Amino acid sequence: MDLTLKIWRQKNASAKGKFETYQLKGISPDSSFLEMLDILNQQLIDDNIATPVCFDHDCREGICGMCGLYINGRPHGPDTAVTTCQLHMRKFKDGDTIVIEPWRAKPFPIIRDLVVDRSAFDKIMQAGGYVSVNTGGVPDANAIPIPKRNADTAMDAAACIGCGACVASCKNASAMLFVAAKVSQYANLPQGKVEAKERVKNMVKAMDELGFGNCTNTGACEAECPKEISLSHIARLNREFFVAKIV
Repeated sequence: MDLTLKIWRQKNASAKGKFETYQLKGISPDSSFLEMLDILNQQLIDDNIATPVCFDHDCREGICGMCGLYINGRPHGPDTAVTTCQLHMRKFKDGDTIVIEPWRAKPFPIIRDLVVDRSAFDKIMQAGGYVSVNTGGVPDANAIPIPKRNADTAMDAAACIGCGACVASCKNASAMLFVAAKVSQYANLPQGKVEAKERVKNMVKAMDELGFGNCTNTGACEAECPKEISLSHIARLNREFFVAKIV
């Protein structure tokens, strides 16, 4: 496959960025998207064209949430329910032009090229995304009966990998789906109920203070989430928050 790549290049957080165009030839349709970028970077080095394009990646198995790229106007590209590292070049056609950008959201400032600072998610988690009470050992946890429906809902919420696609896809840069998944994950388990009220209040407060926008129920976050986190978790977040504020 021969491709034209339009990639956002930005030297550092304070520099003005712009799109640069690169030509790439002979890419296998079976290559992953990140392997394609690896090939591009090797070409940039070998031909002394430019410095390599900086982009985040780690596990390359769709479980770490590092590889967030905005590809042809969609977080993680044209496939559904996959991260960028799981995206393959067979989703594109020979001769295609591919536009690659970083996440665009005020709470995710660009560090360089396609790399953004997603530590805002870490700060939200530090505000309440944990269980600090003594829950006993593994045998104790297994001895607590949990309805299957609750266990399944908690596991569905726990699938969130914190990649930030929900924020990048939202016109308001809302982090509600991310926070909702974390709150719902604990709210459905007995171990999480002890601190439930303080957790939801603190995480929502941190989300607001960090500059994330409000949810207006467009559903873009659910549509672009690589782990298919449901909007129903936002409904649970709202219920948990109202109860915590009233009681």
